[in-house]
Amino acid sequence: MKEYSLTISSPDGNYFQGNVVALYVRGTEGELAVLAGHVPFVTAIVPCKVRFEFLDCTERVGQTQGGILSVDKDSVTLLSSSFEWIE
Repeated sequence: MKEYSLTISSPDGNYFQGNVVALYVRGTEGELAVLAGHVPFVTAIVPCKVRFEFLDCTERVGQTQGGILSVDKDSVTLLSSSFEWIE
């Protein structure tokens, strides 16, 4: 799978910045899976778990209380009203 750049930020600062192969969140219209090469779009994110996978098949999971997801050609940005890691 191909990697892309993901940034997760909140008013408290950046929580993650690095390369991933997949991101899973819930938008206002339902579940979203973002892979490399996804069509660019912007959407609102509802309170949900945020899960993303790395090239080595490991993953990280966090929780957002909502925000905005921006998908561009080679990068994805999640601007969250609040974010915390689920470990």
